Amino acid sequence: MKKHTKHTNLERRNNDNFAPNEIAILGANCGVISDLVSEVSQKLAKYKLAYFDASHAKDVEKNTLSEYVFHHQGNLQITTSGNINKFQQRLDFAQFDYVFINGNHYQGAKQILILDQAKEASVLKRLEQLDSIQFVVKLKKETEFFDFLIEKYPHIKNLICYTIDEVDKITNHINNLIQEKIAPIKGLVLVGGKSTRMGVDKSTLKYYGKPQKEFAKELLESNNVETFYSVESISEYQNEIHDTFLNLGPFGGICSAFQKDPNSAWIILAIDLPFVDKNLIRQLLEKRNTSKAATAIKGKDKDFPEPLITIYEPKAYPILLQYLAQGYSCPRKMLINSDVEIVEVDDAFIRNVNTPEDLEMAKKEIAK
Repeated sequence: MKKHTKHTNLERRNNDNFAPNEIAILGANCGVISDLVSEVSQKLAKYKLAYFDASHAKDVEKNTLSEYVFHHQGNLQITTSGNINKFQQRLDFAQFDYVFINGNHYQGAKQILILDQAKEASVLKRLEQLDSIQFVVKLKKETEFFDFLIEKYPHIKNLICYTIDEVDKITNHINNLIQEKIAPIKGLVLVGGKSTRMGVDKSTLKYYGKPQKEFAKELLESNNVETFYSVESISEYQNEIHDTFLNLGPFGGICSAFQKDPNSAWIILAIDLPFVDKNLIRQLLEKRNTSKAATAIKGKDKDFPEPLITIYEPKAYPILLQYLAQGYSCPRKMLINSDVEIVEVDDAFIRNVNTPEDLEMAKKEIAK
């Protein structure tokens, strides 16, 4: 008898406890931890970093309001008085490349253990939380491992150890941990809508001796990107992703790809852009900025990015869904109003071909 399930079993984004990629630092007083985070963060400024900590203020009156504080750079700080909720934290931290956690207050999926003789009792209290120590930091070189640590985790003596002043080495180790979780990239060819202006299916048009949908797929695959077709209706083909977000055009195709695999970045290519070539795709891939929500092509004389030649990072998916929740299904609107990397190219490469007149001109130009 088939087991009844109440909910659709969706593919989920790989998250740690509170964020896609996190590390808890524990074993020293909170000032030592926050100083280390501050020093390391300054050296890793190319990434989006966050620090998750508890308030250390005592006898604070309960707020009836959340506080919204705008700094002069335009950053927004939100302080809430609510309980910790991992689902809310994952939304809050979805845009960050790495989240440092004060492990004296919260448990992180990975840990850095600071060895401080004065904090032996504190470490003992959190012994069960030390199940994925990445490396150890000693306040003093001569500090020995506590006996209970060796008893519980015999391998701990084999871990890499730094002293607290070896900030460059600690930074480099953390940089490698960030790099390890950069999302792989997949390709999505948007096969297109009803082609009412063209009068025929644009995916079947031949500019280079083969249907344009095949040419576009090979263009991405020639850059070593596993590529799928975005199609409207349910398909049995392994290389086709059908729309699960219905009647939303390209926006629905992009979200459907993320629903299938929210842990990959997706490079999108529409089939009505026949002047896009292998070099442009290579340029886009080389300029990819994984710390941004997306890396998008923009014509030098255009005001806005081209949403259908764009790499969308996993962190773009929740942003797209937030726009959908507000009643918008325009990927360009999301790009214009988000933190994205812009790659400028000559306008000639990103011309759309939508009408029979455009088609004739494009074919003549390509034939030359």
